[in-house]
Amino acid sequence: MGQKINPLGFRLGTTQNHHSFWFAQPKNYSEGLQEDKKIRNCIKNYIQKNRKKGSNRKIESDSSSEVITHIEIQKEIDTIHVIIHIGFPNLLKKKGAIEELENDLQKEVHSVNQRLNIAIEKVKEPYRQPNILAEYIAFQLKNRVSFRKAMKKAIELTKKADIKGVKIKIAGRLAGKEIARAECIKKGRLPLQTIRAKIDYCCYPIRTIYGVLGVKIWIFVEEE
Repeated sequence: MGQKINPLGFRLGTTQNHHSFWFAQPKNYSEGLQEDKKIRNCIKNYIQKNRKKGSNRKIESDSSSEVITHIEIQKEIDTIHVIIHIGFPNLLKKKGAIEELENDLQKEVHSVNQRLNIAIEKVKEPYRQPNILAEYIAFQLKNRVSFRKAMKKAIELTKKADIKGVKIKIAGRLAGKEIARAECIKKGRLPLQTIRAKIDYCCYPIRTIYGVLGVKIWIFVEEE
Protein backbone atom coordinates (compact mmCIF):
# COMPACT_ATOMS: atom_id res chain seq x y z
CA MET A 1 0.00 0.00 0.00
CA GLY A 2 2.81 2.39 0.84
CA GLN A 3 4.12 2.23 -2.73
CA LYS A 4 0.79 2.66 -4.52
CA ILE A 5 -0.83 5.67 -2.88
CA ASN A 6 0.17 9.29 -2.33
CA PRO A 7 1.65 9.54 1.19
CA LEU A 8 -0.06 12.91 1.74
CA GLY A 9 -3.56 11.82 0.71
CA PHE A 10 -3.10 8.60 2.68
CA ARG A 11 -2.67 10.64 5.89
CA LEU A 12 -5.32 13.34 5.44
CA GLY A 13 -7.12 13.92 8.72
CA THR A 14 -4.37 12.35 10.84
CA THR A 15 -0.93 13.90 10.37
CA GLN A 16 -1.71 15.81 7.15
CA ASN A 17 -4.11 18.77 6.89
CA HIS A 18 -5.88 20.30 3.92
CA HIS A 19 -4.36 23.40 2.31
CA SER A 20 -7.74 24.95 1.42
CA PHE A 21 -10.39 25.94 3.98
CA TRP A 22 -13.75 27.13 2.63
CA PHE A 23 -17.37 26.12 2.15
CA ALA A 24 -19.43 26.22 -1.04
CA GLN A 25 -22.72 24.88 -2.32
CA PRO A 26 -22.39 21.73 -4.50
CA LYS A 27 -23.16 23.68 -7.68
CA ASN A 28 -20.37 26.20 -6.92
CA TYR A 29 -17.77 23.72 -5.64
CA SER A 30 -16.03 23.12 -8.98
CA GLU A 31 -15.78 26.87 -9.58
CA GLY A 32 -14.11 27.42 -6.20
CA LEU A 33 -11.74 24.53 -6.83
CA GLN A 34 -10.64 25.99 -10.16
CA GLU A 35 -10.20 29.38 -8.52
CA ASP A 36 -7.83 27.85 -5.95
CA LYS A 37 -5.78 26.25 -8.72
CA LYS A 38 -5.54 29.54 -10.62
CA ILE A 39 -4.39 31.37 -7.47
CA ARG A 40 -1.66 28.82 -6.78
CA ASN A 41 -0.49 28.79 -10.40
CA CYS A 42 -0.43 32.61 -10.49
CA ILE A 43 1.78 32.78 -7.38
CA LYS A 44 4.18 30.12 -8.68
CA ASN A 45 4.42 31.82 -12.09
CA TYR A 46 5.12 35.18 -10.42
CA ILE A 47 7.95 33.66 -8.36
CA GLN A 48 9.43 31.85 -11.34
CA LYS A 49 9.25 34.92 -13.57
CA ASN A 50 11.03 37.16 -11.07
CA ARG A 51 13.66 34.57 -10.15
CA LYS A 52 15.11 34.71 -13.66
CA LYS A 53 16.09 38.34 -13.10
CA GLY A 54 18.49 37.32 -10.32
CA SER A 55 20.09 34.27 -11.88
CA ASN A 56 23.68 35.42 -11.24
CA ARG A 57 23.68 34.58 -7.55
CA LYS A 58 25.71 31.89 -5.83
CA ILE A 59 24.75 28.24 -6.18
CA GLU A 60 23.81 27.68 -2.57
CA SER A 61 21.44 30.64 -2.37
CA ASP A 62 19.96 30.45 -5.87
CA SER A 63 19.37 26.71 -5.92
CA SER A 64 16.80 26.72 -3.15
CA SER A 65 15.72 30.35 -2.79
CA GLU A 66 12.13 31.43 -3.30
CA VAL A 67 10.86 27.84 -3.21
CA ILE A 68 7.22 27.60 -2.13
CA THR A 69 6.57 24.63 0.14
CA HIS A 70 2.78 25.04 0.11
CA ILE A 71 0.05 27.66 -0.19
CA GLU A 72 -2.90 27.86 2.20
CA ILE A 73 -6.17 29.44 1.03
CA GLN A 74 -8.87 30.46 3.52
CA LYS A 75 -12.06 31.94 2.10
CA GLU A 76 -14.52 34.07 4.02
CA ILE A 77 -17.59 35.95 2.82
CA ASP A 78 -15.72 39.09 1.77
CA THR A 79 -12.04 38.11 2.14
CA ILE A 80 -9.68 35.52 0.70
CA HIS A 81 -6.68 34.87 2.92
CA VAL A 82 -3.65 33.50 1.06
CA ILE A 83 -0.76 32.28 3.21
CA ILE A 84 2.44 31.54 1.28
CA HIS A 85 4.88 29.22 3.06
CA ILE A 86 8.26 29.81 1.47
CA GLY A 87 11.82 28.78 2.23
CA PHE A 88 13.71 32.05 1.69
CA PRO A 89 11.26 34.95 1.09
CA ASN A 90 13.85 37.45 -0.20
CA LEU A 91 11.98 38.26 -3.40
CA LEU A 92 8.58 38.84 -1.78
CA LYS A 93 10.12 41.19 0.80
CA LYS A 94 11.06 43.70 -1.88
CA LYS A 95 9.12 46.95 -1.97
CA GLY A 96 5.98 46.69 -4.06
CA ALA A 97 6.21 42.91 -4.58
CA ILE A 98 3.15 42.09 -2.47
CA GLU A 99 1.06 44.82 -4.13
CA GLU A 100 2.04 43.59 -7.58
CA LEU A 101 1.19 40.02 -6.64
CA GLU A 102 -2.18 41.11 -5.22
CA ASN A 103 -3.05 42.83 -8.49
CA ASP A 104 -2.23 39.67 -10.43
CA LEU A 105 -4.26 37.50 -8.08
CA GLN A 106 -7.26 39.82 -8.13
CA LYS A 107 -7.67 39.02 -11.82
CA GLU A 108 -8.05 35.32 -10.96
CA VAL A 109 -10.75 35.89 -8.33
CA HIS A 110 -14.25 35.52 -9.75
CA SER A 111 -16.00 37.84 -7.28
CA VAL A 112 -14.99 41.50 -7.29
CA ASN A 113 -16.54 41.91 -3.82
CA GLN A 114 -13.90 39.71 -2.22
CA ARG A 115 -10.63 41.34 -1.25
CA LEU A 116 -7.30 39.55 -1.03
CA ASN A 117 -5.10 39.33 2.02
CA ILE A 118 -1.64 37.89 1.35
CA ALA A 119 0.65 36.78 4.17
CA ILE A 120 4.19 35.41 3.91
CA GLU A 121 5.47 32.80 6.36
CA LYS A 122 9.07 31.69 6.31
CA VAL A 123 9.71 27.99 6.85
CA LYS A 124 11.75 27.50 10.01
CA GLU A 125 13.75 24.52 8.73
CA PRO A 126 14.00 24.85 4.93
CA TYR A 127 15.93 21.64 4.32
CA ARG A 128 13.20 19.70 6.10
CA GLN A 129 10.92 20.38 3.12
CA PRO A 130 11.04 17.98 0.12
CA ASN A 131 10.19 20.77 -2.37
CA ILE A 132 13.33 22.69 -1.44
CA LEU A 133 15.51 19.58 -1.72
CA ALA A 134 13.98 18.78 -5.11
CA GLU A 135 14.68 22.32 -6.33
CA TYR A 136 18.25 22.00 -5.12
CA ILE A 137 18.74 18.72 -7.03
CA ALA A 138 17.16 20.25 -10.14
CA PHE A 139 19.55 23.21 -9.99
CA GLN A 140 22.56 20.89 -9.65
CA LEU A 141 21.52 18.66 -12.56
CA LYS A 142 20.94 21.66 -14.83
CA ASN A 143 24.50 22.73 -14.07
CA ARG A 144 25.83 19.34 -15.26
CA VAL A 145 26.56 18.01 -11.76
CA SER A 146 26.48 14.23 -11.42
CA PHE A 147 23.07 13.01 -10.26
CA ARG A 148 24.64 10.78 -7.61
CA LYS A 149 26.65 13.69 -6.22
CA ALA A 150 23.53 15.89 -6.20
CA MET A 151 21.52 13.23 -4.35
CA LYS A 152 24.25 12.71 -1.74
CA LYS A 153 24.60 16.47 -1.22
CA ALA A 154 20.82 16.75 -0.72
CA ILE A 155 21.01 13.99 1.90
CA GLU A 156 23.78 15.93 3.67
CA LEU A 157 21.61 19.05 3.76
CA THR A 158 18.95 17.15 5.71
CA LYS A 159 21.45 16.76 8.57
CA LYS A 160 20.73 20.40 9.42
CA ALA A 161 17.08 19.48 10.03
CA ASP A 162 15.62 17.25 12.72
CA ILE A 163 14.31 14.30 10.67
CA LYS A 164 14.32 10.53 11.12
CA GLY A 165 14.67 9.38 7.52
CA VAL A 166 14.81 10.49 3.90
CA LYS A 167 14.55 8.78 0.52
CA ILE A 168 15.33 10.29 -2.89
CA LYS A 169 14.50 8.63 -6.19
CA ILE A 170 15.40 9.92 -9.67
CA ALA A 171 14.11 8.31 -12.87
CA GLY A 172 14.73 9.03 -16.54
CA ARG A 173 17.68 9.24 -18.92
CA LEU A 174 20.26 9.68 -16.20
CA ALA A 175 23.63 11.04 -17.36
CA GLY A 176 22.27 11.10 -20.92
CA LYS A 177 22.07 7.32 -21.28
CA GLU A 178 19.86 5.93 -24.05
CA ILE A 179 17.93 3.62 -21.73
CA ALA A 180 15.98 5.24 -18.90
CA ARG A 181 16.41 3.87 -15.41
CA ALA A 182 15.78 4.78 -11.79
CA GLU A 183 18.31 5.42 -9.04
CA CYS A 184 17.45 5.61 -5.36
CA ILE A 185 19.26 6.64 -2.19
CA LYS A 186 17.93 6.27 1.35
CA LYS A 187 19.00 7.17 4.85
CA GLY A 188 17.22 6.38 8.10
CA ARG A 189 13.72 4.97 8.60
CA LEU A 190 10.77 5.47 6.25
CA PRO A 191 7.56 3.73 7.51
CA LEU A 192 5.26 4.41 4.55
CA GLN A 193 2.50 2.09 5.80
CA THR A 194 2.29 3.66 9.26
CA ILE A 195 -0.50 6.26 9.21
CA ARG A 196 0.60 7.99 12.41
CA ALA A 197 4.03 8.61 10.88
CA LYS A 198 4.26 12.18 9.55
CA ILE A 199 5.84 11.94 6.09
CA ASP A 200 6.35 14.85 3.68
CA TYR A 201 6.42 13.99 -0.01
CA CYS A 202 6.85 15.72 -3.35
CA CYS A 203 7.11 14.75 -7.01
CA TYR A 204 9.15 17.20 -9.08
CA PRO A 205 9.89 17.17 -12.85
CA ILE A 206 13.28 18.39 -14.13
CA ARG A 207 13.67 19.42 -17.77
CA THR A 208 17.15 18.71 -19.11
CA ILE A 209 18.70 18.58 -22.60
CA TYR A 210 18.31 14.78 -22.49
CA GLY A 211 14.63 14.89 -21.58
CA VAL A 212 12.49 15.09 -18.47
CA LEU A 213 13.70 13.52 -15.23
CA GLY A 214 11.37 12.74 -12.36
CA VAL A 215 12.40 13.29 -8.75
CA LYS A 216 10.49 11.87 -5.81
CA ILE A 217 11.41 12.70 -2.22
CA TRP A 218 10.04 11.21 0.99
CA ILE A 219 10.97 12.71 4.37
CA PHE A 220 10.05 11.01 7.64
CA VAL A 221 9.62 13.89 10.07
CA GLU A 222 8.23 12.32 13.24
CA GLU A 223 5.88 9.69 14.60
CA GLU A 224 2.85 10.70 16.65
